[in-house]
Amino acid sequence: QVQLVESGGGLVQAGGSLRLSCAAVGGMFSLYNMGWFRQAPGKEREFVAAIKWSGGSTYYADSVKGRFTISRDNAKNTVYLQMNSLKPEDTATYYCTRTRTSGTYFDTQQSSPGMYDYWGRGAQVTVSS
Repeated sequence: QVQLVESGGGLVQAGGSLRLSCAAVGGMFSLYNMGWFRQAPGKEREFVAAIKWSGGSTYYADSVKGRFTISRDNAKNTVYLQMNSLKPEDTATYYCTRTRTSGTYFDTQQSSPGMYDYWGRGAQVTVSS
């Protein structure tokens, strides 16, 4: 069984920064691509960013490109999301997730929720204007 535990959320003013962490317990973390999604109240869950199992490739939603950075430390079984220049529209619950299969080819399909099976409980990020 795999558990994903997010941390680092909070309240920040527009223009500020936060870093989310997601620690994985169980499973072979270093073999799987990882992703971050978010969901705002009344809206569907949307893709934010993904990173290849090796850390060698990343993919971002257009809405966060240039402001957010996804990274991972396979030795610590942890994936990160550094969020800079935050905007009120970034307010949401942020979820960490792991792909269904290991060693998957990394492409734009990483933006599809169907690619993932294990999900964390989420971390709340609130950006005030």
